[in-house]
Amino acid sequence: MEKQRSRCPRPPGEPRWVAMFHESARGTWTVGAESPYRGPVLYAVGDMTRTVRARGDEVAVALWGPEDGAWRLFGTPSAPAPAPAPERPAQGSPEPARLTERMTDRRHQVLMAGLGKAGLYDLSPEDGETVRILADRLDEPTVRRVAQWLSMAGGRG
Repeated sequence: MEKQRSRCPRPPGEPRWVAMFHESARGTWTVGAESPYRGPVLYAVGDMTRTVRARGDEVAVALWGPEDGAWRLFGTPSAPAPAPAPERPAQGSPEPARLTERMTDRRHQVLMAGLGKAGLYDLSPEDGETVRILADRLDEPTVRRVAQWLSMAGGRG
């Protein structure tokens, strides 16, 4: 039998896109992602949902957003989690471009950390370019997996 969840409270502040996640252990709702743009929030929901499910936990998400200057609940815990946005959000505003750049930088940092744990510190310019290409082309779960392999290869996994 499924535990009864409390109703998701409206987020504080001015209307914007907010993903609220239910923490079943505490019976509380917490903000998981927020942005003035829907795309980055949906991307974060998809990524967080995969992470929570990979741990074997249940996921409950409520998606709040602006509508006519007021709050509106777009997704509820009884519905499946909202579909994640494409990894590369459509261009058209500066925010999605900044998100894409930030996510690429994050993937680059994860790969560099994995190489460091494998004992590879002195990279040639060609190696650096290869890391940049991988960070640009791979999705975040794949980058994490590669970094994990590198860490295990270095004997610290």
